[in-house]
Amino acid sequence: MYLFCSNAMKLRKIMAVAVAAVVLAACSSERFVPDGEHLLAGAGVTSIDPTVSTSGLSEYIAQRPNSKWFSLFKVPLGVYLMQGRDSTRWINKTLRKIGEEPVIFDSVQAANSAQNMRLAVEGMGYLGAQVAVKQEERKRKKLHVTYEVTPGVRTYVRELHDEFPDSAMKAIYERNAGESYLHTGIPFDLNILGQERSRIVSMYQNEGYYKFNRNFVHFLADTTQALGTAALTLQILPYSEANSKETAAHRKFRIGNVRYNDEAYKSFRRSVLARANMLKEGDLYKDQNVTATYNRLASLANVNSSVVHFNQRGSTDTIDATIQVNTTKTHSLQFSPEATNTAGDLGAAVSLTYQNRNIFHGGETFLLKGRAAYEAIKGLEGYSGKNGYQEYSIETTLKFPSFKFPFIDRFKPQIQNASTEVSLMYDLQDRPEFSRHVLTAALRYRWYKYNRHMQHRLDLFDLNYIFLPWISDKFRSDYLDDATSRNAILRYNYENIFIMKWGYTYQYSSRPMVKGTNIARSTSYDIRCSIETAGNLLRAISAISNNRIHSDGYLHFLGNAYAQYIKGDVEYSRTHRIDDRNSIAFRGYLGIAYPYGNSDVLPYDKRFFSGGANSVRGWSVRGLGPGSFKGTDGRIDFIRQTGDLKLDLSVEFRSHLFWKFEGAIFIDAGNIWTLRDYAEQPGGQFRFATFWKEIAAAYGIGLRLNFNYFILRLDGGMKAINPAEDDEGGHYPIIHPRFKRDFTLHFAVGLPF
Repeated sequence: MYLFCSNAMKLRKIMAVAVAAVVLAACSSERFVPDGEHLLAGAGVTSIDPTVSTSGLSEYIAQRPNSKWFSLFKVPLGVYLMQGRDSTRWINKTLRKIGEEPVIFDSVQAANSAQNMRLAVEGMGYLGAQVAVKQEERKRKKLHVTYEVTPGVRTYVRELHDEFPDSAMKAIYERNAGESYLHTGIPFDLNILGQERSRIVSMYQNEGYYKFNRNFVHFLADTTQALGTAALTLQILPYSEANSKETAAHRKFRIGNVRYNDEAYKSFRRSVLARANMLKEGDLYKDQNVTATYNRLASLANVNSSVVHFNQRGSTDTIDATIQVNTTKTHSLQFSPEATNTAGDLGAAVSLTYQNRNIFHGGETFLLKGRAAYEAIKGLEGYSGKNGYQEYSIETTLKFPSFKFPFIDRFKPQIQNASTEVSLMYDLQDRPEFSRHVLTAALRYRWYKYNRHMQHRLDLFDLNYIFLPWISDKFRSDYLDDATSRNAILRYNYENIFIMKWGYTYQYSSRPMVKGTNIARSTSYDIRCSIETAGNLLRAISAISNNRIHSDGYLHFLGNAYAQYIKGDVEYSRTHRIDDRNSIAFRGYLGIAYPYGNSDVLPYDKRFFSGGANSVRGWSVRGLGPGSFKGTDGRIDFIRQTGDLKLDLSVEFRSHLFWKFEGAIFIDAGNIWTLRDYAEQPGGQFRFATFWKEIAAAYGIGLRLNFNYFILRLDGGMKAINPAEDDEGGHYPIIHPRFKRDFTLHFAVGLPF
């Protein structure tokens, strides 16, 4: 270990020297800038009117300075500048390829940027706005550009008028006037007019006007009568064919014949296709029904794509529809090997998954997965016959692309995207200390409305039966058969138990959570809330049947005790994009669970743990808490280092480095606590007066390899505040760091939040 730490320290010094060399190279860029030209060192936007926000105007800057790692260091430029003059050498070619060429200021691009910016400001209602390009040579051959906005007087709508080609279209508009974005007093903002145009098009297309589009919606503004005001007129133009001057009244269309292509009829039952089709013969054309048809077809597991074609039947007001469905392969088989490392114990696992995406020809998904794992266990004394951990599991899931529950049929028209999932799993864990079996059965529902930001999940039924057919005599005598209550948590979690629960999860994302939707936003956020409770139904059955408390102190169901608890958590994450290469992400998490009734302790699988790749990264998984509790035996403390309450806070600065590599600098804080004072977890109970002193903190850096469809992540965390240590050096390792003691390396797939 000493050799490892020594080498790690040398590596850090080498990396620091390399980074310093690259930064210095970036500072000496003059030899790559032609005479009479300037390196674009910076570009920004200001306004002479501080009340006018310029935050969105930077998007119109066409030419940007060289990128910076973490918004500080121009490392890509430095790498490029480290090349020699001989362009044929491979090292120079490589540096030129992975680096970033100096950005030379282009006055033409700057003028175009100013023009586009001026149009954008005028579009916000500041008619007559001006944007000047200010150039400042701060260093030799380096130029800083500022786009200075002079907005002028903002214009507001003082009058509203409208013109319609016929009374029917006017009546539709007036019936939906409450949804209009237009009213007197609003700024004369082109963004608002664009929103109103989209609303009008959608409104008429959902009233049968199949051929209506945005070209028939015009706005006229008269700004000549009074400074800063405009008389706005909405015009709905009569229908005309493209490149034709002849006009006619807009016509409503009705759906005629609807049929699928042959591939759809071969793949799915006709009843399934009929349920997916929202275009009914004789109905008025509605664009929302077309969208609903696309969404319902997309929910069928093996549908790859779908297209709805309309054809007008002669000169009539009837349009026939052909729905073309393209499917993907139904069967798939996946083999996945993996390596594991638990507290230094190495192991391997393999899984084999079979999937059928259309098992009953209704778009259902059937999944069958088997997994086997083995992990060597070192340093476990006194246990004979076994020296490793083995796990075998088999899981089957059947997912229907609709609700399968008779009592909620009346809600189906409002829920356009829903699924029903039934799953069964059997898991066997065989250790030198014990053998643990878990049988799980679940029925759950998921639903959301298309292009909405909300998702719902309801676990209507979730049963877990945990039983331990064998426990070694040594483990039982050392940890379970203590006459005192010191090992109450251990004993409870090594007894057979039923967990019958239901739960609900709500998730909101500022980005639409639908497949194929990708909207770039400067700021995005996600909220997830969940609640679950267990044992209440079994408690009611016990009360009705006059079930008595057994000798172990608990009520039983089918000969075994059952858990009773309530658990909830809430998570909030937010990402702010600084520029194309840099962003800041924040996450806050709070979870709490409370055992009651037939339980004094939460089941182990329902307790919280802290540390690891997605928590406070200065600690290994399950290595932190609860409170100021300090574990003594790593082989057993995975039970004790759990809690009933969890707090996590993280902030992360993310930066694109080069190619597919990304970097991160992070700070994490948090811990877990117990709600009750358990003797075997001294210092673990949550107390309002002192919990803030027990919040652990860590900092570190990360390297990520982003392949878009998945991310490989390597994070190194250092302890900053360790509540489990009392002495000054151990409690504040940020002041007294020791690499061997305080550093933890994590390898994971995906971002931490």
